[in-house]
Amino acid sequence: MTGKQTAQEPKHKKDLTRRKVVAVGAGAVAAVGVGGGLALTASADESATGASASASSIAETCYTLTSETTEGPYYIDADKIRQDITEDQEGIPLALTLKVIDAETCKPVKNAAVDIWHCTALGVYSGYEAMGSGGGGGAPSGTPTDTPSGTPTGEPPSGAPSGGTGGGHSEPTDDERYLRGTWKTDKRGYVTFKTVFPGWYQGRCVHIHVKVHVDGEWTDAGYEGGHTCHTGQLFFDEKSVLLSAEVEPYSTNTTTRTTLDEDTIYPDNGHEGGLLYLKFNKKNIAKGVRAHLTMGVAPDETHDSTDTQPSASASS
Repeated sequence: MTGKQTAQEPKHKKDLTRRKVVAVGAGAVAAVGVGGGLALTASADESATGASASASSIAETCYTLTSETTEGPYYIDADKIRQDITEDQEGIPLALTLKVIDAETCKPVKNAAVDIWHCTALGVYSGYEAMGSGGGGGAPSGTPTDTPSGTPTGEPPSGAPSGGTGGGHSEPTDDERYLRGTWKTDKRGYVTFKTVFPGWYQGRCVHIHVKVHVDGEWTDAGYEGGHTCHTGQLFFDEKSVLLSAEVEPYSTNTTTRTTLDEDTIYPDNGHEGGLLYLKFNKKNIAKGVRAHLTMGVAPDETHDSTDTQPSASASS
């Protein structure tokens, strides 16, 4: 395929049998600068997580599976094969390194296609700008000139609010694709992205969406076939989010923020549930953040957006 956007296929398929993306080189993750000195280099000395499981506690499993969560309404198979997904978006530089391993054998899952996507500092997803902050529609502008009168007629609305709540997919409203990208894991299972620290929107804590695709084939023409073995979300601790909220443009985000503890989608199980390890200057987070996590997956299984659905009151 070319660099042009292609027609989007339905996103709720278990197998990506027709999924094609531009091929990437066979080399390891490249080193690319992030903001003030952050670099896109995978670190092998990631500290052990509390989610690790010993052989005595979980038979035939060397690492606890990372929790599956909902895909959410805003996934786009965007064919953006890149490590730097920032484009022109403002925010705190973020270098995100993920290591994908087989939870049963602890062997790295190499040559997997990893997708990430998230909202801007002000809570807007590319491809869905018309929906406003997190698909919530945004605040109306101007002052109303007419005063409504009379009694409303008809039945009251039912189900989740419109604008992207719940787990069902929403069709894109525009061609923007910032803060979205796909890259392949190296021989050690590492993949690293350059982006910005996400913002927030109504009903959700700060998070990044992630998918891992395996058993496909990287060719000169692209990545074909395979299936999705993991669909999840990555989360940030409250300390980092509070510090980010003091930095522009996050400080201009007037949407009421949902904390990690209040979020209805976060599994509340620490790093096993996608809580990232973070490193930053507590006195100056604006210089940049490094985030990393080891994700234990089951490569032979298929996990798409139907695994976990959020409550009706939460956007995804």
